[in-house]
Amino acid sequence: MFHSIDECTEFIFNLRASTYKGEPLEAVRKILLELDNPHEKVKFIHFAGSNGKGSTLNATREILMQHGLRVGAFISPHLERVNERITINHQQITDAHFLSCANRVDDVIQNQLDGQYPSFFEIMTVIACLYFANANIDIALMETGIGGRIDSTNVITPAVSVITTISLEHIEILGDTIEKIAIEKAGIIKKEKPVVVGVKQLEAKKVIYQKATECQSECYFLNEEIEIESLKKGSPQYFNFSFGNYQMKEIPLAMQGEHQINNAALAIAASLLFDMSIQEATIKKALQKAKWEGRFENVSERIILDGAHNSEGTISLIHTLKEVYPTKKYKFIYAALQDKDHELSIQLMDEVAASMSFTQINLPRATKADVLASKSKHPTIHINDNWQQLIENEMKSLQSDELLIITGSLYFIAEVRKKLVEKVDKYDS
Repeated sequence: MFHSIDECTEFIFNLRASTYKGEPLEAVRKILLELDNPHEKVKFIHFAGSNGKGSTLNATREILMQHGLRVGAFISPHLERVNERITINHQQITDAHFLSCANRVDDVIQNQLDGQYPSFFEIMTVIACLYFANANIDIALMETGIGGRIDSTNVITPAVSVITTISLEHIEILGDTIEKIAIEKAGIIKKEKPVVVGVKQLEAKKVIYQKATECQSECYFLNEEIEIESLKKGSPQYFNFSFGNYQMKEIPLAMQGEHQINNAALAIAASLLFDMSIQEATIKKALQKAKWEGRFENVSERIILDGAHNSEGTISLIHTLKEVYPTKKYKFIYAALQDKDHELSIQLMDEVAASMSFTQINLPRATKADVLASKSKHPTIHINDNWQQLIENEMKSLQSDELLIITGSLYFIAEVRKKLVEKVDKYDS
């Protein structure tokens, strides 16, 4: 039994590598069964994808909240504290509720699993389901961790599934081809439940469509059934949207970049499939204020945080930089985990960078700064395994025509954001 939130979170953080040796999802299902299957008492929308699922979930949340619904959300990673992962209408789960749920889960593990704990993410999934089931919410939005088919969140049966994008990631778990990864992501599609898809690759779309057909699920693809037209760039940017009988003109979007228009379109479609009575004015008001920390986030006039954790994300980041800041010089700071295609990401940044700086974070799966730097062919490279010192140095030397772009793993962005927001005003003055 945990006696404090600090004791509880410190313990479960150390469960990232699962010690439970059963089949995938087996432990989660056993625990949920002993808790009277709380996940069966909640309506869900389920989000999977290599990139964009967090932004799409957030846009969906804003739309449904603006519509007057009480909306739970389960996301990852957190930026400052674990409570951020489980929210209702943006309000984080309290320490007391978290501890209460965690102790109920711990009791089941001790008595039914002989003390064999599943992973951190699996326990968080169960805590979220338990909390939502007892919180009188209208809908919960659930984001997968890795993949979909054997992800712990896949115990739910959603009203709508969303698959944002697919790229090569976690290849040791999900497979080494786009088709194999698509199979894993498509695993969240459930029988006779609609799925909204932003995936572009033909081979992935075929896999998803086949799975949807097998499940007798309606499948709606971006740029097919869901049509968009980008209009004015800027902040906000504007776009037109068409989905069946729904036609919306000049929708304002706070988030920057063409990829965020794609995410917003998926969010609109998913929201409408859940509740067809949502009004156009509601959607416009929601998207005009929807923002997502750590995704092309201007923490100051000349410093941007972006969790571009794979090559697809890096392509979107660079495209947005060129759209929004075409005349600036780009100075990148990059840190990544071992399971990403960071070599391609680094090559893409090399092509547009004024300088490349590499660092690392204190995680077992983090790639060493010098290993990352060895993938770069840029003439100006800096290496410092102390990310705080590196950022401090780069901020001090930043010129008026330069942007400092801190990117890579979302875990890196989370660590940086804790410290950086407190400091930037000093260097902007």
